[in-house]
Amino acid sequence: QVQLVESGGGLVQAGGSLRLSCAASSGLFSRYVMAWFRQAPGKEREFVAAMFGSARTYYADSVKGRFTISRDNAKNTAYLQMNSLKPEDAAVYYCAADLRSGSYYYTAAYAYWGQGTQVTVSS
Repeated sequence: QVQLVESGGGLVQAGGSLRLSCAASSGLFSRYVMAWFRQAPGKEREFVAAMFGSARTYYADSVKGRFTISRDNAKNTAYLQMNSLKPEDAAVYYCAADLRSGSYYYTAAYAYWGQGTQVTVSS
């Protein structure tokens, strides 16, 4: 069992940056696949980024080159650095984790979820 707590959301102007954090309660943090998803009003939750171990990363095409997922295993924390934000990036962002390395872009691949943090991008 692992608990995830996101932070770092807020209001930012288009073109700006935010860094989201996801603090995990588990001492096995380094073994978890960590991911970020987002959900805009009226839309399904969608994959944003995932990280396997300390180096292998995957991104949705819509954020590639602008967002960076990373992790600090010593702090049991994952991050999502978001640059060049666009109004269409506005959503509630969720951190997710699982010990299995399945289909990382599906919500069903993750057993553990945070409560979400709101990101608002003004144009």
